[in-house]
Amino acid sequence: MKDKFDVIVVGAGPAGSMAARFAAEQGVSVLMLEKDRDVGYPVRCGEAISKKGVEEFIQLDEKWIASKISKFSLISPDGTESLIEFGESGYILDRKIFDYELAKSAANCGAQILTRAYVNGLLLEDNVVAGVKYEYQGEQKELKSKIVIGADGVESRIGRWAGLETFTDFRNMECCVQVTASNIKVDSNTLYFYFGKNVAPGGYFWVFPKSGYSANIGLGISGMEGKKRSALYYLNSFMEKNFPDAPILTSVAGGVPSTITLKRISIPGMVLAGDAARQVNPLSGGGISSGMIGGSIAGRIAGESIKMNKPDHILTYEKVS
Repeated sequence: MKDKFDVIVVGAGPAGSMAARFAAEQGVSVLMLEKDRDVGYPVRCGEAISKKGVEEFIQLDEKWIASKISKFSLISPDGTESLIEFGESGYILDRKIFDYELAKSAANCGAQILTRAYVNGLLLEDNVVAGVKYEYQGEQKELKSKIVIGADGVESRIGRWAGLETFTDFRNMECCVQVTASNIKVDSNTLYFYFGKNVAPGGYFWVFPKSGYSANIGLGISGMEGKKRSALYYLNSFMEKNFPDAPILTSVAGGVPSTITLKRISIPGMVLAGDAARQVNPLSGGGISSGMIGGSIAGRIAGESIKMNKPDHILTYEKVS
């Protein structure tokens, strides 16, 4: 591998892959670094997305569609259900396959990808970001670049190291926990949302069906509520009441920002995209499509900046993202 790239993208989620692809499409050299062994794993996501949000970036493929959604079921605290039919409006993804395909689309445009590359620092020249430090196969390495795109998730360290204010108050975070369970007999074309202080105070509970009678079942509650009683408590209570014998296949937990995009997401030599920039729908907590939009803009502007030889052009990112 060469020791310098035009663009280095940190993180191979949807935002990172789109940033890498849209930069590489312009003929600049791009490297995407992913800390985990596999792109798309582990999955920390409800995996729901609108049809429009997908079609803008990738051709539909049945292999990463776990179910097709045409209805919403909204369930009130007293159990009253309101069923809303949309027609085919969205999907539950298989994120492991979906993210893998997004990364392949970046690679097909010329981006290089390196997994198990743990970024642990930045290179600075005259206080301008000029590359990254990372560990790979037990060795500490350095790579220079003209632009670094931080797409390293809600816990983003890249921005913090560069001096960007990435802190989000716990009151603006949702405490989320989710299991994927089998033997869940619900309508595979319906997203189920439960509301009320006894199921998800300050948030909502979801049952998102997947293929083979499995489903993603989880909730997000406000940070303030999470201090009183954990999200896991509400999840366990729901499962005991509604699906007591359902085998649990996976379980995940994490924080989701429910706030506006960070005030500053670009500085000389760096931009942030996706969850790292808080490009999340603050109402639903969804971040796949908004992350892909943010990543595509970041990649396009990074490529333009390099081709025009105008480093300050990346600072226009905040105005259009």
